Amino acid sequence: MHIIINNSSMQPIYEQIVNQIKAAIMKGDLKEEQILPSVRSLAKDLRISALTVKKAYDTLEEHGFIVTVHGKGSFVSCANQELMLEEKRKEVENDMEMAIRKGRSCGMNNKELTELFKLMLEE
Repeated sequence: MHIIINNSSMQPIYEQIVNQIKAAIMKGDLKEEQILPSVRSLAKDLRISALTVKKAYDTLEEHGFIVTVHGKGSFVSCANQELMLEEKRKEVENDMEMAIRKGRSCGMNNKELTELFKLMLEE
């Protein structure tokens, strides 16, 4: 598993880990029931605190992406298609929100944004 930490990012390190593992699961790079590196091992590889990795794993477990079995490790949970689709929808919503903000920042009104959106859908 390849995770890149950007220390100059405003995003907390644990969120960077969560987002990269989620992305790997959604792309199929991490398969159902595949074991993840141990908390200590990943912390050592990334040169960060084990508590940071633990927080990331706990967050992934809360969201249903992984399951932790005491004494055995953390595994990619059964692929929940609804969960995956919901995550992708959130990403689309965030991207659209960003595009609307950019459009408004350069003076576009709702009508112009709507026309542009309809034009993009036709392609």
